[in-house]
Amino acid sequence: MVTMPVSRAPARAVPDLTGILMHTAHVLNTRLSAALDEVGLLQREQCVLVHALAAERTQGQLAELSHMDKTTMVVTVDGLERAGYAERRPSSKDRRARIIHVTEAGAEIAARGQEVVDRVHQEVLDTLPEAQLFIDALEGLLEGPLAQPVTSEQPVRRSRQARR
Repeated sequence: MVTMPVSRAPARAVPDLTGILMHTAHVLNTRLSAALDEVGLLQREQCVLVHALAAERTQGQLAELSHMDKTTMVVTVDGLERAGYAERRPSSKDRRARIIHVTEAGAEIAARGQEVVDRVHQEVLDTLPEAQLFIDALEGLLEGPLAQPVTSEQPVRRSRQARR
């Protein structure tokens, strides 16, 4: 008879909230990316277009709002420019600054992309018996204990950043 070794891992006192949130966020991102293929956009392009349509913003501001590093942001805007969806223009508020202006074609594709994003989000929410309670709970975390990251000697890398 073969005996299985007893796990030496510490017992959990509470559910693995980090693991649950990271896994579900990853799977949702893969679903969104696959669905946005329908309109020919990358998820980060959709994000930039939506944020750029909301207000006059610089590339740096859009990078921060979209949780992208500067290099990824430059590549993303370059792609949006090549597709005719966005242009770098002087800011109306500060001529030294350049903003990302969304073209008519960009606004149209962003609207189509938002329909896709809304559909995917609704499909997921439709699987929950009390979706609004779930949303309220997540927003409560976002406005409360998880509103801001804390500083740490060992900074956490975002999943989009490659380990060097």
